[in-house]
Amino acid sequence: MKWGVLVVPLVLTVGGCANVSDINESLPTMSVISGKKPHEYAQCLVEKLADSRQALQIEPHKEGVRVIVPQKLSSGPAAVFDIDDRSGGSSIKLHERISNMPLRPWDVRDAATACISG
Repeated sequence: MKWGVLVVPLVLTVGGCANVSDINESLPTMSVISGKKPHEYAQCLVEKLADSRQALQIEPHKEGVRVIVPQKLSSGPAAVFDIDDRSGGSSIKLHERISNMPLRPWDVRDAATACISG
């Protein structure tokens, strides 16, 4: 119990406030291709994260879409997906706000992986 009480404030303090530009400046934590078109992949993310996150923001971006995933406990983005159209599917890059924190929630990464082919 004491461990959990110390970890949550530490994660919130270390994470700080970030915006989409700040998150996109970090190296991607995942870079994959999928047979799904950008809008199909984005819709899959919406469905997979519906139980654990507030509404995802989907906006046009280059030759595809950008999906902004909100944080669980505070305001601001937790992750950004850049999903670009390519022949036969899409190219996906995931950037996470606290990508170097081993205790970060894994629901975003799990959804990203599940949506690649399924």
